[in-house]
Amino acid sequence: MQQNNKKISNGVMLNVYPDSIGEKFSDAIAMLKMAEFKEVFSFLYVLPTFFNSDLDRGFSIIDYDINKDLVDTKDLKDLNELQIKLKFDIVLNHLSVASPQFKDLLQYGNESKFKDFFINWNEFWEGNGVKNEDGIVIPKPEFLQKLFMRKSGLPILKVRFPDGTEQPYWNTFYQQITYNPIDVADLQNVKGLTEKQSLFVVAAINTAIKDNRDFLTIDFEDCTPLKSEILQIVEQKRSYLGQMDVNAASSLVWDFYEETLKKLNGYGCNILRLDAFAYLHKQVGESNFFNKPGTWEYLERIKKIAQQNNLMLLPEIHAEYGLHLHDEVANEGYYIYDFFLPGLMIHTIENKTSKALLSWAKEIIAKGYKTVNMLGCHDGIPVLDLKGKEVNGVYNKGLLEDVEIESIMNKIMERGGRVKNLYDPSGNKISYYQINATFFSALGEDEQKLLLARAIQMFMPGIPQVWYLDIFAGKNNYEAADNGGSAGHKEINRTTLTMHDVDQGVKTEVVNRQLEIMRLRNNSNAFSGQVEINDTVDAVIDIKWVNGTTITHLKANLQINRFTIDHSVNGMKSTMSF
Repeated sequence: MQQNNKKISNGVMLNVYPDSIGEKFSDAIAMLKMAEFKEVFSFLYVLPTFFNSDLDRGFSIIDYDINKDLVDTKDLKDLNELQIKLKFDIVLNHLSVASPQFKDLLQYGNESKFKDFFINWNEFWEGNGVKNEDGIVIPKPEFLQKLFMRKSGLPILKVRFPDGTEQPYWNTFYQQITYNPIDVADLQNVKGLTEKQSLFVVAAINTAIKDNRDFLTIDFEDCTPLKSEILQIVEQKRSYLGQMDVNAASSLVWDFYEETLKKLNGYGCNILRLDAFAYLHKQVGESNFFNKPGTWEYLERIKKIAQQNNLMLLPEIHAEYGLHLHDEVANEGYYIYDFFLPGLMIHTIENKTSKALLSWAKEIIAKGYKTVNMLGCHDGIPVLDLKGKEVNGVYNKGLLEDVEIESIMNKIMERGGRVKNLYDPSGNKISYYQINATFFSALGEDEQKLLLARAIQMFMPGIPQVWYLDIFAGKNNYEAADNGGSAGHKEINRTTLTMHDVDQGVKTEVVNRQLEIMRLRNNSNAFSGQVEINDTVDAVIDIKWVNGTTITHLKANLQINRFTIDHSVNGMKSTMSF
């Protein structure tokens, strides 16, 4: 087998958390050093618990310093010796409430130097809405209806400033408010409160916190005249978790981006995924998702910073195919995520039809898209992305019909998957978004189907990204999903593998045969050449890659889920049968 030069356009990418394998990042690297994994991967996409974070399994960034609980600088040297390049995330739209910037805001309020680093909701909408009884500005209906919601209700988190005022800050994604127990010492400055009364109040409030009851329902008895002052103290002690949208109109934010990209380059980053970039630009009267031209202007600014740091950008965007945002991003010269492939793959295998998948493959080739594709990932299996969309009164078809998408969803749900939805500003569901399941479980836990899906992925145009759990035929983790809190649905596909699991896994056929297919994809020069999609009957997939005298050829029979891969170099041919 010929060795490639591990160009970005050719290698296979492993996708992990720093603690997906074993207990620390060094364990994942130890796996990559195993003989079974030799030359299988050229890239490693490490999810952002590589950095300091506190929520959403890494996507709530505190800072971009290395998380020393999981990662050591020696790990980076080891990867370099393995000639494996790194892909990281920068979460453009938001930072954690525990970030130094937001903590400064909570400590100093209006006097904070980071006051404009985040978006005060009321100040943003001032003059363009009316305050409700809770002091929150409700934007005018024509503005409100344009907002794209990732959760029910308005995208805000109310935080308390040192002066006692409640300030609403823009919060598109996750949030949590925790009321912490109080003690007698917290009440020592409440004039007129006896020690006995303090003990009573502390017990009453802490019981309400434990039972998750509204403090206003507490009977303070003879302490009632002091109720307001006491509750102020309780409110002052509350803590937050949340991903707070940053204000990209602030120069401080762009200073932060420059500092961050320089830091990531120092870690050895080659590819930088821009998480949630489409939510970054906000403007009254426009959508908060990929509004134009503002989003393009911001993306161009990030691109210039990335070029200074030798980083290739990969903007992450989930949107209906019919909206054609992927087309716009690709036309600007960026790599795009092929979020269409997972759903198309399940549709193809379950319905034994190659039409939709090969139509998409031909579009990638014809339009010259540069893609990163995947089957499973840290998130769900996209389904919204496959839909059509009405644009300016014209309906643009999707990659699948709605009834076909519903069929995929029903099949995965029958096999234990869980649905994530989108909401309008009133909290009403407006659309499904994705389904959370392992890809193996989504395929009915059929090993032959998983091998077929992996082979097709490896022959699709684009950089193939592989979720660590899929290699080991991971099954839905219902216990983790049930215990995972507000984002628990995602934990169904994030099971940590022990080193024993790895050792046992590499003894199985489903693991070794996947590694065999991926090793070919990672090393054969054929995949640096031209791809041919050969027309044949609907239940057959015939894809050939040719680079001079190096040829690799996939032929798959969807009726029986069997396939062969031929590989030839200078006329010397070998065949793998599955």
